[in-house]
Amino acid sequence: RERRARFVGKNGACNVAHKNIREQGRFLQDVFTTLVDLKWPHTLLIFTMSFLCSWLLFGMVWWLIAFAHGDLDHSTRLQRDPGEGAAGAPAGFVPCVTSIHSFTSAFLFSIEVQVTIGFGGRMVTEECPAAILVLIVQNIVGLVINAIMLGCIFMKTSQAHRRAETLIFSKHAVIALREGKLCFMLRVGDLRKSMIISATIRMQVVKKTASLEGEVVPLNQIDIQMENPVGGNSIFLVSPLIIYHVIDKNSPLYDISPMNLHHHEDLEIIVILEGVVETTGITTQARTSYLADEILWGQRFVPIVAEEDGRYSVDYSKFGNTVKVPTPSCTARQLEEDKSIM
Repeated sequence: RERRARFVGKNGACNVAHKNIREQGRFLQDVFTTLVDLKWPHTLLIFTMSFLCSWLLFGMVWWLIAFAHGDLDHSTRLQRDPGEGAAGAPAGFVPCVTSIHSFTSAFLFSIEVQVTIGFGGRMVTEECPAAILVLIVQNIVGLVINAIMLGCIFMKTSQAHRRAETLIFSKHAVIALREGKLCFMLRVGDLRKSMIISATIRMQVVKKTASLEGEVVPLNQIDIQMENPVGGNSIFLVSPLIIYHVIDKNSPLYDISPMNLHHHEDLEIIVILEGVVETTGITTQARTSYLADEILWGQRFVPIVAEEDGRYSVDYSKFGNTVKVPTPSCTARQLEEDKSIM
């Protein structure tokens, strides 16, 4: 049987393709987020082209100013007769920008203005007010480009999902007895010593359903209530924890048994962990999912936390290991009915 396509991958990536979006202009209304969401090669290409295009544009502007003022003609004359004038031009002539005699020199001056290198060979004079105005405009444009592009690269390197790479989930989930009730269990852990503050975790069942009116919902999302002694969905993730859901009459797994578990090919359980990174204060989210063939019936996670030399140590080599335990081969409904009869 062909395996069901995942809604959420094991690495947390959502397996959804957006097609036929007619209002593409909406992405341009939030240019900064669009730039941050781009892949690194595209971001670096835009980063390079934004500076290069601005240098070329203002290089052309500086060349046009020099051409309109006649600076290029006098510079050519100076090259033919170096004895005219000591300031780089014939006597009595003051150029808008000194030492500009071609587009190449105008392009170099544009770079010097925008990145404030200032080699000293070229400078704006008070002869042309238009040149002073262009100098002000180019500096403002350069600052805006620097702020946007450097901010974009900073956000890409500090995105919240980078911290989620060290939040791990067990490869398989298990169903076994806990306190006399069938429970769906998984293990979650944090590889870093810096904690996730206000960590919360929630689960959802995603499956294809049909309403009484015949409406088909291909990805119906149903929340799963979790048991937490602390109350609510908050967890203290200082060491790996086993998160479990009691399969009761309100659970979507109430009528699932080991015999028909793998026949629920449309079943997918999504786990979402959210919290605030202690070191940066940025909210992060880690996700994973479990299909029917990734749920082990009648197994339990082995202990991985032990006390050694006055401190607790975690053996991550056994993070996903399980052992078989006695578990009824019936649904939670049947188990509850049998208990009520007894």
